[in-house]
Amino acid sequence: MSKPTQLTPFGHALAGALGACFSNAVVYPLDIVKTRIQAATVDSNEEEKEKLSVIGILLRIFKEEGISGYYRGFIATMLNTFSMQYAYFFFYSFVRTSYMKRLAAKRPAGSTAPPLSTAAELALGAVAGALAQIFTIPVAVIATRQQIGRSIDRASAKKASKAPADADKAENGEAEAEEEYDDSFLGVAKEIIAEEGVTGLWLGIKPGLVLTVNPAITYGLFERVKSVMLLAKGETNMNAKLSPWMAFTVGALSKSLATIVTYPYIMAKVRIQARSADIEEAQEEHIPLPQHNKPHHKSGHHVGALTVLARIWRRNGFLGWYQGMGAQLVKAVITQALLFMSKDQFEHWALAIMVLFYRLRGTKP
Repeated sequence: MSKPTQLTPFGHALAGALGACFSNAVVYPLDIVKTRIQAATVDSNEEEKEKLSVIGILLRIFKEEGISGYYRGFIATMLNTFSMQYAYFFFYSFVRTSYMKRLAAKRPAGSTAPPLSTAAELALGAVAGALAQIFTIPVAVIATRQQIGRSIDRASAKKASKAPADADKAENGEAEAEEEYDDSFLGVAKEIIAEEGVTGLWLGIKPGLVLTVNPAITYGLFERVKSVMLLAKGETNMNAKLSPWMAFTVGALSKSLATIVTYPYIMAKVRIQARSADIEEAQEEHIPLPQHNKPHHKSGHHVGALTVLARIWRRNGFLGWYQGMGAQLVKAVITQALLFMSKDQFEHWALAIMVLFYRLRGTKP
């Protein structure tokens, strides 16, 4: 029985997903911190800003939730990471391979196809990212809600919306019941569906689709810089690879640029999925907050990304668009750099898994 000597699109997807899970698991506590900072709606005064420092939130999580607080929603996040990266790498590899074959078919036999242009890399990445977002965003919404938990916004919103009716609610024992919160994967999913219907699982899909430009920029820039560096070294083989440390450096630079360009929309997406944007709108319009497990918007309307960004601009100015940028950048750069650095190793493991799979099936690949 022969064995596969190179990865198929499924193999590349598996390698990318395994690498993404590993890199995200390494920095997961920082992921919790950056999500809570992004979801929090604060005024521009220094006291409020200090509450959202990385160290401050890390200490508060440890004090209030213990070590386990650093891994709230870990399983859902890893599931989201695996599914998102698997879908993205699969679609990206599949679309890119198909596109390259079409280009090769139009060229004379034996000639080498030139590297793809940056525009082509960005377009292929955007298509792959959009397809991946549509299929995986429900898990992302659940993971975000788990990471936030009973967030600062929910607590402050409750205080801001207290009314004389609270006394009657306390007499009926509703206050105690309201504190009960099932933060399991299924519990959060049920809460979302109960409050907003099934479509609530696709909250943030519009900014999510816009953010497909993020991995497109990352991978497009990575492939472009990689091609230039390999040509400078005299490498003409399109399958040639960078050294792990060089891949780490190029990956970090690529992700940094992509994160800086798209960060405002990243934060808006988190606020929409965490529903802190809806809570903030209710506070501004003096709308009483709904009871637990009741729809926040009877019409099914939710605040859009542009509305979120406009509100942040009014309250905090341009710098408000980059609230939590430090944590996001550090997390994103380390994650992406580790992913690029370890991608080759995970490709070897994925190839081994494929060989084992074929042997277990007893069929030739």
